[in-house]
Amino acid sequence: MSQVDIKDRLTLPDQVNPTRGLIATGVVGLIASAIGYFLNHDQFFFSYLTSWVFYMSIALAALFFVMLQHVTRSSWSVVVRRIPETLSYNILPWAIFLIPVLFGMHTLYHWTHHSAVAHDPVLQGKTPWLNSTFFVVRQFIYFGIWGFLSYRLHKNSVKMDETGDWGLQTLLRRTSGPGIFIYAITVGFASIDWLMTLDPHWYSTIFAVYFFSMSIQAFFAVMILMVFYLQSKGVLQQTINRSHIYDLGILLFGFSIFYAYIAFCQYLLIYYANLPEETVWFHHRLEHGYQGIALALLIGRFLIPFLVLLPKKMKSIKNVVIPISILILAVHFFELSWLVMPLLKEHGYSINWMDVTTFLGLGGIFFGLFFNKFRKHKIIPENDPLLEQSVNKHL
Repeated sequence: MSQVDIKDRLTLPDQVNPTRGLIATGVVGLIASAIGYFLNHDQFFFSYLTSWVFYMSIALAALFFVMLQHVTRSSWSVVVRRIPETLSYNILPWAIFLIPVLFGMHTLYHWTHHSAVAHDPVLQGKTPWLNSTFFVVRQFIYFGIWGFLSYRLHKNSVKMDETGDWGLQTLLRRTSGPGIFIYAITVGFASIDWLMTLDPHWYSTIFAVYFFSMSIQAFFAVMILMVFYLQSKGVLQQTINRSHIYDLGILLFGFSIFYAYIAFCQYLLIYYANLPEETVWFHHRLEHGYQGIALALLIGRFLIPFLVLLPKKMKSIKNVVIPISILILAVHFFELSWLVMPLLKEHGYSINWMDVTTFLGLGGIFFGLFFNKFRKHKIIPENDPLLEQSVNKHL
């Protein structure tokens, strides 16, 4: 068992329990959204898909982060690892909230219309993959794999807290090694299913990496906000130090550059090839007001984070990284809207009240589930063999 001297308490105090408030917010938001369904069911499904993918992307990126830490035997992240372990634990219950998307397939996905497929040679050629039955089956496969990985990683990490058995670390690595490979394949196909097939004529061979780059950048923004939220409540103030904040800040900075590189590559290759079936996708997203969102993506997801976080000291300053993280999450939502909404509002983008209610409703449930699970166990892996190195890490 680890003999690290931890000065902070390792469980959430009773006064740090936002679960009920978050769940209540979620229920109210979803009820309001359900009312909206009867007023404008098309808007409901598109708004719901946007918000659902927003939170799903964060949970999936959290799963990747956890597996990467185990595979690389990373020590710095041990004190913050329980946060992404719990975020990724949300994946399996989050499958329940995919059900409205499945019910709305006929509204969301043009290729589910048999009459459209019958008169479209392109859709006919994609029928072996783009058919409703196989789409639903794939979702079961995806969530079965992700649920197994997240459950196994969380369960054995918590078990190591209870037993002090360092042999479990080998089991965590053996799960994470092949897990990352399977993760890459399934998340790639899932991103295509959820987002790219909204416009079934369009395709991009880099879209899966593009979705990953969006997700991982948003995840590090969530991590930074979560760490500072806990510290504002008096939790882990001694255990998580400036060095850990700096590491999260530098990862946020690095993946902001990675995102910009991937997004630009996708645009440049399609622009250079100048094939009508590819360029029309960007054409719809660079007119009727959508060009404003595209410009906001460039500024909010790359230019501002890059310029502000470029100096070393900025990456660990609370009053710098918090606004940058909030900005990135806001732009992450608008980027998903930029991907989804032109199929519904081709003549101009405007925020609908259901965009807000679905975002708050699903967000309340997502983070309510997080805190409900997070408070049931130690908030850091107290018996991890690398904990001492993590606690004693300094700039």
